[in-house]
Amino acid sequence: MGKSQWYIGSPNGVVLCVDHASRWQIRGRLYHAYSREGLKIANMEQLLFELEHFYDSIDFPHPSTNNRTFQGEIPHIGHRAGKEKVMSDEELLGRHGDLGTFIIRVQHRQNSSWQGRITWMDQDKTVYFRSMWEMLKLVDSALDTVSRWEDDRDEPTWPEESE
Repeated sequence: MGKSQWYIGSPNGVVLCVDHASRWQIRGRLYHAYSREGLKIANMEQLLFELEHFYDSIDFPHPSTNNRTFQGEIPHIGHRAGKEKVMSDEELLGRHGDLGTFIIRVQHRQNSSWQGRITWMDQDKTVYFRSMWEMLKLVDSALDTVSRWEDDRDEPTWPEESE
């Protein structure tokens, strides 16, 4: 199988390695170029929070809406906050999960959500997503943890094999 979609391509590209999955729950590791250690992920919610924290820490992509808080202003972190890459793209792409491996590239943080593309490395398939929810559903459908709903015609799906 080719690896035509296997690239990071941006400072915020991450690799999600899934080792265990059950209905809407995943466990695994999340890797980015600014740390050699993978972040342990215990569920989908933690995945979203860790990704949001990572994007805020490198200030990329810059969010189009401000965070809301009852605690006063949130300090501006600044572009990449002095972080330097410690892992090459090749090293990142060498990480793999027991059940599935995904490259997540968020291109925009607009409308209080994310837009970008996700590559399912095990199948060398890439799909664009319009929201965090679509991204999660794509990961979930790739891992076959939920059955498809008949009424959802606009569900994000992975492309079929080319003939």
